[in-house]
Amino acid sequence: MSDTYDVDEDAPVFAIAVAAELAGMHPQTLRQYDRIGLVVPSRTRGGSRRYSARNIQQLREVAKLSGEGMSLTAIARVLDLEDEVRDLRRRVAELEHRLRAEIESRPGARVFAAGATGSVVTLRAETRVRRSAELVLWHPPQNWRAARSG
Repeated sequence: MSDTYDVDEDAPVFAIAVAAELAGMHPQTLRQYDRIGLVVPSRTRGGSRRYSARNIQQLREVAKLSGEGMSLTAIARVLDLEDEVRDLRRRVAELEHRLRAEIESRPGARVFAAGATGSVVTLRAETRVRRSAELVLWHPPQNWRAARSG
């Protein structure tokens, strides 16, 4: 059994008093940030605020940036951009995973070449071909797949 746990950084687990203590702020400051939409926690069915580890991290960053003289409007923009970067990184990782799966599902992917007489020669992927006037490699244009499916 592993000693590490997968922790969901977005799981709303901390009540406002605990979140305020972890962030080094007064609970009223957290309420104000929630009202202005700077750091918005989840809510329970009863309406109580519940902060996630990501919210705590954001609150600490707000305190740091505010202490450096940055306005709350600018801090909100920084937090929005960080969220966007995180979402884009997640999307890139997902696309990389899908691409790897697609490549692995085609172990016999082939490359086609045309001989000088017009004959088609099939080559396995990553096969090196000696340069010859008898063989011309063909690669489909980038929009070839889209044109075929459309």
